[in-house]
Amino acid sequence: MDNMTTAKLSDNLLSERPAASGNLPTWFEKPEPRSFQPKMRLRTVWISDVHLGTAGCQAGLLSDFLHSVECETLYLVGDIVDGWRLRKGWYWPDQHNEVIRRLLKMAHRGTRVIYIPGNHDEMFRDYAGLTFGGIEVQLEAIHTTADGRALLITHGDAFDGIVLYARWLAFLGDQAYTLLLKANVILNAVRRRFNLPYWSLSSYLKKRVKNAVQYVGQYEEVVAREASMRGVQGVVCGHIHCAEIRQFGDITYYNDGDWVESCTALTEAKDGTMSIIDWAAHVRAKSAKSAMATA
Repeated sequence: MDNMTTAKLSDNLLSERPAASGNLPTWFEKPEPRSFQPKMRLRTVWISDVHLGTAGCQAGLLSDFLHSVECETLYLVGDIVDGWRLRKGWYWPDQHNEVIRRLLKMAHRGTRVIYIPGNHDEMFRDYAGLTFGGIEVQLEAIHTTADGRALLITHGDAFDGIVLYARWLAFLGDQAYTLLLKANVILNAVRRRFNLPYWSLSSYLKKRVKNAVQYVGQYEEVVAREASMRGVQGVVCGHIHCAEIRQFGDITYYNDGDWVESCTALTEAKDGTMSIIDWAAHVRAKSAKSAMATA
C-alpha cells in the first residue's frame, strides 16, 4: 500500500476513534433509530472478510447485524479493510464509516473486540499487540468456549497455497473475482429497483463450480490438520468466503463466511453452542413476512 493511501486510511480510521477522555465526539453517540426488536444476546461473535473500501462490501447489512446483537467478545477475523483495493483507488462511502463506528461503539460499551488481520489488511499485522480505540490487534488467538473447548482463531490465508506460494497468481485471481463482484453489484442494483432483497451471484456460482468446491474441501482439511497439530479442539477462520461447520475427526472446523457474498457470522451462545447466522437470508425472510402481513 502506497504512503498516500495509507495516510488516507489512517486519517479515516483515526477520525472514527472515540476520545480517550470521557468527552466523546458527536458522531459516536449520535441518535439511532428506535428499535422494537430485542437484541440477540450471545457470548461470542466472529465476522471476517468485510472488505471495507470495496463496492462489493455489504456494509449496510453488516451495520444492521451489529446493531442487532450484544456479545461479550467479538472477533474480527481478517480482511476487514481491503488494502489491495484501496491501493488502486480510494473508495470509502459513509456506510463504511458506519461499520467502523459500530465496532468502536461496541468496544466502548464493554464488548472485547479482537482484530486478527488477514492478507487484504496485512498492513495492520505490524501493529499486533497494540490496542486502538479499545480494539486489540493480534496475529492469532485461542478462544475457550463456554463448554471448555479451545479454538484456534486465524484468518486462514497462511494455509492457502495460492496466496502463500504464488502471490502474483492470487492477485490475478483477485482481478477475475473483482469483475464477478461488479456484476453482482449491478444485478443487486436492478433487484433493489424491483424491491427484491440482496442475492449473491458470486456465492451461487462458487458453490456450483467443481474446481471451487474441490479447493474449498482441501483448504478445510489443511486448516483442520493444523488445529490438530496445535492441540486444540477446533479452529475458526475466514478467507475463502464459505461459511461452514464441519467435523474432521476430533477437530471441529468453523468458517464464519463473509460480508461480500453471503453475509454470515459465526456465533457462540451462552452454553457454548456454535451456529452460523445468515443475515442476508434473515433479512429476506423478514421482508417476505412483512409483505405477507401487508398483503
